[in-house]
Amino acid sequence: MKGKDHVTVAEVPAGDIGAVAKLAHAATGDTFTSKGNDVALAPLELPEPLLAIAISPKTQADQDKLSTAIHKIQEDDPTLRMERSEETHETVLYGMGEAHVDTMIERMKRKFGVDVVTRPAKVPYKETLKGHARAQGRHVKQSGGAGQYGVAWIEAEPLPRGSGFEFVDKIFGGAIPSNYIPSVEKGIVKQLETGVVTDNPMVDLRVTLVDGKYHTVDSSDMAFQIAGSLAIRKAAMEAGPVLLEPVQDVEIRIPDRYLGDIMSDLNTKRGRISGTEPDNGWQIAHAQVPESELQRFALDLRSITQGRGSFSAKFSHYEEVPAHLAKQLIDAFQKETSSP
Repeated sequence: MKGKDHVTVAEVPAGDIGAVAKLAHAATGDTFTSKGNDVALAPLELPEPLLAIAISPKTQADQDKLSTAIHKIQEDDPTLRMERSEETHETVLYGMGEAHVDTMIERMKRKFGVDVVTRPAKVPYKETLKGHARAQGRHVKQSGGAGQYGVAWIEAEPLPRGSGFEFVDKIFGGAIPSNYIPSVEKGIVKQLETGVVTDNPMVDLRVTLVDGKYHTVDSSDMAFQIAGSLAIRKAAMEAGPVLLEPVQDVEIRIPDRYLGDIMSDLNTKRGRISGTEPDNGWQIAHAQVPESELQRFALDLRSITQGRGSFSAKFSHYEEVPAHLAKQLIDAFQKETSSP
């Protein structure tokens, strides 16, 4: 290969780079040998792509071709990864850096005719409760025609981190007929899916159904679903909703001389450093860092270490977002949803 020119050669010596066109079944990482010479080189140790970019097709036509284009590009470049986030409902493209992702997006457009919109990937925040509260959900409409009647009293309280959601039925004396109690729970669960102060799910709480009222004619499944939804919304606001953020376990490998700079950078990212260990002229640092602070860490690390540093990250746990940052996130969400 010489720029745009191709020079035909009889052999390619070790160290040279050659090109072969129109191979039907070759893939990245394959070994080429002469016939009968059954040799395979060890597979490449590929770095983990850690820069996350959310992508969405510009048009329906792009939507139809997107998965095929991504699949073809991944066959050529295994360092590119795409997955669908069940938590944020985004299609997320992971690459080695901005230039890598930009090149792949340009290639999709040029080679496959797929145009996409990009934005930073969302962080999967969650909500929970700060304290205990009791609230009433009342959905009553009886002004002519078929009425709607459902009243539910609930108590809500936080549970330890990672407990999920727990529903307790303490109705007695037929205050709510047994066939409508699942309706109340269904309404509560549906409201928890979108939280109360942001669009993130609410977790780690117990809701106890303690009382209610019904009407022999106007009560219905939907009336009690709405009552349950209204009740948990009121209870959550009274109990004090808080935001939770995912925290990652991070391992960073850097040359010795950059350790101080990396420590300083992690401190600005609210990272908690748990230790370091030497590795023959290198340092391996272990830390826990909020996922929101890691979104551009791949770029920062490359800049600080002149491209020599690497890191890996995996989910550890959720913890409460500091109050001043939570307020910024909530204000930003409410401004976004209230704008026309």
